[in-house]
Amino acid sequence: MIAGGRFSHAGLVVATWFGVGLLPGAPGTWASLAALPFAWVIHHFWGASGLVAGAFILFVIGVWAAEVAIHALNEDDPASLVVDEVAGQWLTLAAAPFGFYWWLSGFLLFRLFDIWKPSPIRQVEVKFSGGFAVMADDIVAALYAVVLLLIGRYILGA
Repeated sequence: MIAGGRFSHAGLVVATWFGVGLLPGAPGTWASLAALPFAWVIHHFWGASGLVAGAFILFVIGVWAAEVAIHALNEDDPASLVVDEVAGQWLTLAAAPFGFYWWLSGFLLFRLFDIWKPSPIRQVEVKFSGGFAVMADDIVAALYAVVLLLIGRYILGA
């Protein structure tokens, strides 16, 4: 993945979210955390609709970057490929009111569904392949989190 201490392809930079996917332990969780400052800036300037647009744009770019990583590493879904977590986290946070506890809830709900992968998330991984499958399953996980956040907002009147 890294040649001579540098990324060998721009797609790998994006796929690993600027190297965050190379951190030890839980790269998906690290990437979701790394998505938060970017989400804050996007939300500050463009609000929730900016996060949705950003997630969509990153999804499209992420499909390409994931394909690059899959081919470079010769794996279906390398652990270091984390751009999908960033797009999913942004989409999730678009449904959360701006605030620490709401964003913490969004973070935790997205991680729960991304790790657990209840149906149909797992079927997305099976039905599709390549970069699209890598990106799409996290978007479906984000939609699960979005539904729970919207229910929470309704119940709490937020």
